[in-house]
Amino acid sequence: MMRSPGLLIRAPLGVHLPGTHPPTTDAPPLPAADQGSDLTATFVGATTLLVDDGTSRLLVDPFFSRPGAVRCAVGRIGPDARTIDSCLRRLGVDRLDAVVASHSHYDHAMDAPYVARRTGALLVGSRSTTMIGRGFGLPEEQMALVEPEDALQVGTLTVTFARSAHVAPVHFPGQISAPLTPPVRISSYRVGECYSVQIRAGRRAVLVQGSAGSVTGALDGLPTHVVYLAIGVLSRATSAARERYWDEVVTAVGARRVLVTHWDNMWRPLSLPLAPLPSVVDDIPATMRFLAAHAARNGVDLRVPTSWQPTDPFVGLVG
Repeated sequence: MMRSPGLLIRAPLGVHLPGTHPPTTDAPPLPAADQGSDLTATFVGATTLLVDDGTSRLLVDPFFSRPGAVRCAVGRIGPDARTIDSCLRRLGVDRLDAVVASHSHYDHAMDAPYVARRTGALLVGSRSTTMIGRGFGLPEEQMALVEPEDALQVGTLTVTFARSAHVAPVHFPGQISAPLTPPVRISSYRVGECYSVQIRAGRRAVLVQGSAGSVTGALDGLPTHVVYLAIGVLSRATSAARERYWDEVVTAVGARRVLVTHWDNMWRPLSLPLAPLPSVVDDIPATMRFLAAHAARNGVDLRVPTSWQPTDPFVGLVG
């Protein structure tokens, strides 16, 4: 089989460790979107989210390859063409307007250049993300470098970037300073800049928070109805950091609904149902108790999104 430069073809490898507890809330999952929805969002595990307003489509943090735990620990990783193509078919995606990376760790940006090339999309992100694109061979005109507070028009969607932070401790800190050509060690995918990504269609907006960290005041003045909130290893953060995260992300934008993301085992292939991170890595029930208490106190609707199902994230919200 011919192999494109920087493209790794492999059979999916998944690890499902014991001691896991899926996130639950008192509220049921959102129903599937109907044909009258102005905007749909489809969650695909980690922080991968397809947003579609019927005219324009963008994909945030595409992560389909999901190399297994052993490969991540001791081997080299890169985008898996066969798996990515299968996932795009399952999503019904052949063309995209943009692929956005909230930061440059492998589970957010590794697959992004391949998806951009496959769908003709613009690759959007930080300097580190553009280095991943260059290493993959994307032309400069197919990449857009963004800075905090930048707003980018993607067809009929407006995408605004706010400064954010990765949850502590930050593995693989720093910038990617030269073109990165896979397969490489997982540590080569350094975090780069972190962004909160707001996607607006008309008067409606969703916020994609790629990691459970925050920057004080960064989201002030950026009202958003629905937040897709990363909760990965939030249970390991200090109590003060958890409080700050809720205040600086959910309260700051005036969110009325929160859908939790980045809770699933990212070493498990998407050919299997999503399963949570093992309890030795992350205490998801503790995080959900924290979120449920704050959601009840603030009148926020807390939900767990259903994977692979297009939903109207605003359904049931009045006004």
